[in-house]
Amino acid sequence: MPLIYLDSPIGNIEITETMGFISSIVFVDDKTKEEEPTSLLKDVKEQLNGYFEGKIHSFNFQMQQNGTHFQHQVWEALKEIPFGVQISYTTLSVKMKNPLAIRAIAAANGKNNNLIAIPCHRVIGMNGEMTGYAGEIWRKKWLLAHETKIAGVGQASLEF
Repeated sequence: MPLIYLDSPIGNIEITETMGFISSIVFVDDKTKEEEPTSLLKDVKEQLNGYFEGKIHSFNFQMQQNGTHFQHQVWEALKEIPFGVQISYTTLSVKMKNPLAIRAIAAANGKNNNLIAIPCHRVIGMNGEMTGYAGEIWRKKWLLAHETKIAGVGQASLEF
């Protein structure tokens, strides 16, 4: 599996490709040996740099990660949350037409390995509380503040 790293404003990001798809975008403390980047890895790194520079609000590369059918449904729903918007797990469950599955949706959200590109950071607790994030809560807060600032909204919207 080819992989490369991006030194982002909020830490090292490891980007992994598997069989022509991006299989993970995760924060890491330590870097292992980088390989010669493929054109896909170069493109993803460029798009992520654009995101951090405020020039890119969505991503157009192919991702594939292991998960159940339900997890894939959740990850697809996450991609529909617009840049600069925050929603609650309850709102996400209603949008998915599965209002009783809040905990299952939260669990699937936590299994997302393509951080930032599948914007699980945009889902927050019902009262605006910062709930778990695989990249750590401080990064989630940074990402939300970054998007709110770039989107030009005084405060992030809680609905879409």
